[in-house]
Parts: sequence; structure tokens; C-alpha cells
Amino acid sequence: MSQASLTSLFTPSGKATYASSSKSGLTRKRSEMEDTSGPDIAPLKRQRVTASSRLQSAAPLAERLRPQSLDEFVGQPHLTEPGSLLMGHLDRGATGSIIFWGPPGCGKTTLARLLAKRTNAVFKELSATDSGIADVRAVVEEAKNLLALTGRRTILFLDEVHRFNKAQQDIFLPFLELGHLQLIGATTENPSFRLTSALLSRCRVFVLERLTDGDIKRIITQAVERVSEERPKKAARVPAQDDVYILEDASSDVASSQPDIEEPLTQPSSQPPSSQSGPSGSQPSMQDSAHAFPGYPQLTPKVLSTVVSLSTGDARTALSLLELVLSASPASDEEKLLSALRRSVSTAYDRSGDARYDLISALHKSVRGSQGSAALYWLARMLGAGEDPLYIARRMVVCASEDIGLADSRALPLAMATYQACQVIGMPECRINLAHLVSYLAEAPKSTRAYEGYKRAEEAAKLDMTIPVPLMVRNAPTGLMQNLGYSRGYKYNPEFAHPVTNDYLPIQFHGDEFLLKEGDKHDKTWDEDALREWELKENGGHPWSGRPPEENQGPSKDSGASEERSE
Repeated sequence: MSQASLTSLFTPSGKATYASSSKSGLTRKRSEMEDTSGPDIAPLKRQRVTASSRLQSAAPLAERLRPQSLDEFVGQPHLTEPGSLLMGHLDRGATGSIIFWGPPGCGKTTLARLLAKRTNAVFKELSATDSGIADVRAVVEEAKNLLALTGRRTILFLDEVHRFNKAQQDIFLPFLELGHLQLIGATTENPSFRLTSALLSRCRVFVLERLTDGDIKRIITQAVERVSEERPKKAARVPAQDDVYILEDASSDVASSQPDIEEPLTQPSSQPPSSQSGPSGSQPSMQDSAHAFPGYPQLTPKVLSTVVSLSTGDARTALSLLELVLSASPASDEEKLLSALRRSVSTAYDRSGDARYDLISALHKSVRGSQGSAALYWLARMLGAGEDPLYIARRMVVCASEDIGLADSRALPLAMATYQACQVIGMPECRINLAHLVSYLAEAPKSTRAYEGYKRAEEAAKLDMTIPVPLMVRNAPTGLMQNLGYSRGYKYNPEFAHPVTNDYLPIQFHGDEFLLKEGDKHDKTWDEDALREWELKENGGHPWSGRPPEENQGPSKDSGASEERSE
């Protein structure tokens, strides 16, 4: 080799020539392989990875699979079916300002986005957890300019709207009044308690119900179908050890940015294709086969049923559990997979939300109705969810006087003793003390004479809070007061061997009776249908022992006749 040739190998031009010849050879090699491989292999150029594609692929399954139209939306038929109030507004091209109230995962955010999409309005989205008045003002100014220039309306979706305080909520009032902005707020809390009356008067509240098991199963089925369609295609074969061609689906920018989740999703089944079809070669139905989803044999009907049950009507939870199932190995043991799913779900319980007050209401009403089993169930639900035992004990102290009252005066001391036991002992042992109290109160006789009597007296007192106390029952500690007639004519009851009377009430209420006599039921309702239902469900079909004697001798009379006999 000449000196010039050696020198050219280390010069820039020499490098370029060498690279060019190498690239040319590689091109010829690739072209020859394409000719020999035929139409079975069609190598595709890897698409450029963008920031948006990375963000999209990093989103949870529930976010990636949101419905893109109202036709794909599952659940809430009272809002989305033709002829509903909400759809009627949409058909007229406007939605107005709306508050969506419902439990988590019922479709509030998705429905808001679909409404904006259908009305061709500009959609802005904020969360009250990380936004303030300045963010809202910026959206309003942009909305006003856009409305003035183009005539397009702006819909602001504010998630967790109840997180805004009263002053922050008032920022919407003038803009909603003038129509510069349409607000769609989403909340899991009761709007009556968490939103101002001024804001509520400018919005319509739509209640979204918890999704049914059928809705959740449909959502899961659709999700699996979409994931199956988006699975990256594998290369048919690898031509040579040194030449590997990567084939990707055109719908996917990134093969996988979540190795722990996405990679198992694209893992092919270890079973041959013939084992994933029925005897006739067609796919079996979900109800008739253990392999309803051939691409994911680990998603058996039992696993599907468990996911539906654990989600408790929450679509987001269902899709999160589904993501765990799809990322599992196709050869996963079913029982181990079910156990892992159950451990991954925690009980949702908000001490400041409606669920807390619904549960304590159910406990109180079960005690009042003498249903000990139901009362213990609700007690266990609350304690199991982490409720403060002192909160339950306080409510039972009230129940002891409100519902048991004069029928069993030992109920209140037991309730106070239980409250003290909860303070001293704490959980988990104090659950036994609470069970003791709840069972006792449920089985104790009931009387609301004291409670009802106070309410009658309270109504009378509110009529005129300035009525003077009768002189006879006034205090007379000095001679001047005695000379003025204070306590004159008062008869000290213990001095007499017989009953005596005094003027205890103002003259306006002479003869009024606030505390009724024991056994007096003139103000109680007699409902024959309700009594028969109790006899059938709770008394084994036997007549109630408190029925008048003549009713036990023959067939039950109608409610009107029973009411007359009761009087």
C-alpha cells in the first residue's frame, strides 16, 4: 500500500469515503434481504419519540383509555340517554353551568370533557387542589376575549370544586351571571354543605350514581379489547444474527416507557394458538370459557369477577386493578393473583365526608329499631375503616337518652362507662366495650318521652321568651322579695303527706302537658300495613303481643278500624 493510501485512511476525506462505502454495502445487504424475504416482512422506520408521546405512555391505564365520545361512555343513563335533561341542553348547543356530584370513578371528569367536545366549546381544566383565584382570572380573561372575537364559548372544568373556600367560590359569580364563562364543577362532597348558596343558584346540580357491576364489567371488557388492539406487532423473523429489524405499530410512538407494566402486556401467551380457541375454531364467549380473553389467559372469569367486586363501582379502581392483572405473567397462579389483588385495595373512608354520617346514621337507626345484628355490622364497618371509637361512643351516649331514655335508666351510665373505657383502653380492645354497649342499647326497651317532651317545651318557650316566672315559684332570699310577693303561697311538697299543687307554669300554658304519661300513645301513628310487615319479617308471622285482644281472635282489620280501636 502506498504512503498516500495510508494517509488517506486517517484524513477526513478518507473517513467519509470509508463510511460511504460501508453504508453502501449495508444498503445493498438490506436490499438483498428484503428481496429474499418477500412480502412477509415489512420493516418500518422507527417513529420519532416526542414529549407528548412520552407523557401519554406514562399515564395510567384509566387515563389512556378514557372514552372519546358519548357513545363510548358507560353508565349514568339518566344523564346520557336521549331525552334526558342534560342531553336536551346539549342538543340546543349549550350546557349552562353544572355541578357534577358523585363518588370517585363514576365518570365526572370524562363526562365534562365529552360535553365540551360535543358543544364545540373551548375546554379549560383546573383542579382546586393546586389552583387559585389568579388561575381562574386568567381563564376568564381569555374566555372573554375569545367570546368577543370568535363567538366561541369557554367551559372551565374545575375538579374538586369543594376545595375552594367561600371567598374563592365567589370569584365565579359575576362571570357566570354575565355568561362569559360556563363552569362545570366536579365534587365528591355534598354541594349543599360545601358550596355557597350563591354559586348553587347559578348552577344545576346533576347527581352521578355509583357504577353498577354490569357497567364495570363492560368497561373492563372494552379496555382489554383496546389494549389488545394497541399491542405492538412482533417481527415475523430475524434474518441474521447481526441484522435485527424493529417493527412497531404505527399507533404507538414508544414501545414501552413503563417496563414493569407495559412489557408484560405485550408478552405473548405461552400456549399455542390452537389452545386459545374453541372446538370449532372460534373464540368462546366470556361466560362460557375460562379463557374469555385469549391474549391474557390470566384474566379468568373468577379474576374478572374479583376485580369487579373490589372496584365497588369505581371505574378508575377497576382499570388500575386490570392493569395489574394484565402485567402479570400469563402463567400466574389464579389464587395467588386473587390474593395480590385483594391486598392492593384499601378501604375508602373519609371522616369528613357523607359516608361517615351515613354509616353512623345506619348504626343509630339499627339501635333504635332494636336490630342488634345490624347495629353490630355497622359498628364493625366503621371501626374496620379506622373510625375514632370516641366518636361512636359519643353518639351512643346521645342514643342512650334519646331512644332508650326513661324506659331503662341504666343505659346512660353504661354509655358513659363505655366512653371512659374507650378513652382509657383504646383500640383494638375497646371495640369489645362498644359491642357490649351497642348490643345492650339495641335490646333495651325504648322510650322517647323525655326527648319528645323537651321538644314540645322548646316550641312553647320560643313563642315568647319574655314571659315572667309566676310569683309563687320565684326565689325569695331577702325580706324585700318576700314583701313583693315572691314565693308567696308556695307549698313545700315534702312537708305534706299528700299531693299538693302550685302554679308551676305561666298562666298561658296552664293545662298544657309537655311530658306525656307513661303508656300515653295518643300522638303515635297506627299503620296496619307496617305492623303486618313487621309481623311477617321479624315476628315469624305471629301477631304482635301488643295488639288489642279482639284482634287476636280473628283476621286483621283494615288500618282505619284499627286506628279507631286504638283511640
